[in-house]
Amino acid sequence: MKKRAYISVFDKENIVEFAQALVINQNFEIVSTGGTYNLLKENGIEVTEVSEITNSPEMLSGKVKSLHPAIFAGILADMSNLKEAEEIQKLEIKSFDMVVVNLYPFEKVAERTDNIDELVKNVDIGGVALLRAGAKNYKNITVICDKADYSKATNANESTRQEFALKAFALTSNYDEVIGSKLGEIFGNPEKKNFSFEKVQDLRYGENPHQEAGLYKLSTPHPNPHPSRGEGESSHHVADYEVLWGKEFSYNNILDITAAVNIVSEFYDVPAVAIVKHTAPCGVALGKTLLEAYHKAFDCDPISAFGGIIAFSQPVTKKIAELLNSVFLEVVIAPDFDEDALEILQGKKNLRIVKLNTTLEDYKKIQTEEIKITPFGVLIQNSDKKELDSDTFKVVTKAKPTAEQIEDAIFAWKVAKHAKSNAIVIAKDFKTLAIGQGQTNRVCAMEWALDYACDGSKDAVIASDGFFPAIDNIQAAAQGRIALIIQPGGSIKDKDVIAEADKYKIAMITTGIRHFRH
Repeated sequence: MKKRAYISVFDKENIVEFAQALVINQNFEIVSTGGTYNLLKENGIEVTEVSEITNSPEMLSGKVKSLHPAIFAGILADMSNLKEAEEIQKLEIKSFDMVVVNLYPFEKVAERTDNIDELVKNVDIGGVALLRAGAKNYKNITVICDKADYSKATNANESTRQEFALKAFALTSNYDEVIGSKLGEIFGNPEKKNFSFEKVQDLRYGENPHQEAGLYKLSTPHPNPHPSRGEGESSHHVADYEVLWGKEFSYNNILDITAAVNIVSEFYDVPAVAIVKHTAPCGVALGKTLLEAYHKAFDCDPISAFGGIIAFSQPVTKKIAELLNSVFLEVVIAPDFDEDALEILQGKKNLRIVKLNTTLEDYKKIQTEEIKITPFGVLIQNSDKKELDSDTFKVVTKAKPTAEQIEDAIFAWKVAKHAKSNAIVIAKDFKTLAIGQGQTNRVCAMEWALDYACDGSKDAVIASDGFFPAIDNIQAAAQGRIALIIQPGGSIKDKDVIAEADKYKIAMITTGIRHFRH
């Protein structure tokens, strides 16, 4: 029994050779229409015109050709389903084994013109429907929307068909988004902006080795055709929140709120406070009470807290509100606010008060990918969700840390994950004493943090987001009388670094996990 392929392509490169291979090597019957039919016929390929099957001529200057039950039933029929197979046999409809379609080049037309008539003329209707029908029935149909796949299609198995179906769904989805975006601009309704990204290549990894990443091209027309840089999340879910008081958010407010809540969500089940400035943490602490955590966090860097954003893991009380009232802040965000606390804070007209309705535990699950739009392409990576692993968490020095020091180290490690690289966090008693970050070398970050912590660094812990490339960091830590260092490890100088820590009787933990944040 002959196999059957429906072929109708706008881009006809290599289609003659592919159709010939299907007919000669695999005994396919070819069904086609329009320009594709004429081209195949001219090249001596036996081909059946669609109208012979539908018993209906092309209509509306060729706009209606394939949209007919005789075609779509043949593509959508599941021949392993006895009822469906009998149904199309009674109607004398033959099933298809392959659909080969590419679409009118709306995107290319959109790049060169705003002429609405030309744009609408290049909106493909039948092709999109054919691809979706074939992709939906991928268990029975090989659907090809990319001429680069012709060579793979001749020996397609179910895995290949799945791959092709996903490509077809992605193509048609992007096609619709391109149309909606372009027409939205022309019709003066740019309220919704659709972004679609086509993968250029996989990258070795993201900001850190445990994060998968890829380089994409922005394939949707955009009001600004040359975006310089942007960030966002790909998840369809967003945090549920209410602005209880204050002006509308600025762009920077949202970035800062995200940074602050990202930190406190690491400590969602205990009283925790994070103070952020320009998306960088400047004070983080845990406490037996939220009030204690606030005092400890604010004490880390009260100057930087001016004009900052503060996130709380628990409801804000009247006492905390009284303290906040004495500081200029941009935003305060918490799971709730006591009624009298809210009344106090509403006395500050420039303060934005935000209630986070999403639980912090659920908040941690929302963002799964991060997007940055650059002039060189779109970077997409998995979010940094890596937790400490007992298999790689190792004490590597002769000196062994106490249980309390290990707890402080884990706290500092979680904060360092959210600080800008190169990050050095000095902490003690669940309180950051200094956060060196954004330096172009690690020893500078170390020396700045130690200078800032001053005498407070005695018996404290240090967390580093990256490994130590040399022993000078250990020597600096020794001068600050640091008790424990937690760092990823993995440097070619690890043996020297560990030996230097042993020399100064500093305990060291390696985690096997890097947490760069650019």
